[in-house]
Amino acid sequence: MSESFVDNDQPPGDPAEALRLIEEQRAAALRHIHIDDRWWYWPWGFAWLIGFGLLFLRFGPDGRVFVDLPEWLPVAALIALLVGAGVISGLTGARAYGSVVGESSRRGAYYGWAWSIAFTGATVILVRVSDALPEDLRTLVWSATMVALTGALHMAGGAIWLNRTLFQLGVWISVVNVAGVLAGPGWQSLIMCVAAGGGMIVFGAFAGRWRRRVTA
Repeated sequence: MSESFVDNDQPPGDPAEALRLIEEQRAAALRHIHIDDRWWYWPWGFAWLIGFGLLFLRFGPDGRVFVDLPEWLPVAALIALLVGAGVISGLTGARAYGSVVGESSRRGAYYGWAWSIAFTGATVILVRVSDALPEDLRTLVWSATMVALTGALHMAGGAIWLNRTLFQLGVWISVVNVAGVLAGPGWQSLIMCVAAGGGMIVFGAFAGRWRRRVTA
């Protein structure tokens, strides 16, 4: 039977002792639920690197076509990759917090539901309004909206778990997304491919440093 951690026990009367016990339990819990940080970041990084890369090759700046792919293929590939990344993130979270009960477990559950509800709502809205958008802006609005949600939710996750790396990643994604929107159709896909997708992969490679500091 796997060991479970309860993070809402009543602390002892001595405040100093209570703080010490809380820090020990937090560190022990983080060691117990350790997940390779690349599972948090790399699915999204590679999804954006490949998906937005295909969009750029087919729908380049000023309508330029670098590779004559079927029009449906880049969008379908990006959606499939994002769904796959979401599934991997959900499974990773379930594995990480499956043995934790109490406040941390509820935070993880609420955070997971926030992803699902936010992306479902955004998809419904975009489907409703996309037909009224010009052809060259349709893909830009879809991708920019989804990326904006991803950046905001990463920042929220960093705030919930006091994870500086996760929060900084959300800030980076948001800044890159704004830069891509300002650059316009075609260039946005290239910026997201290299800066956001590549940024995710780099963050994943170095995110373990934060965990080592908090569990030391």
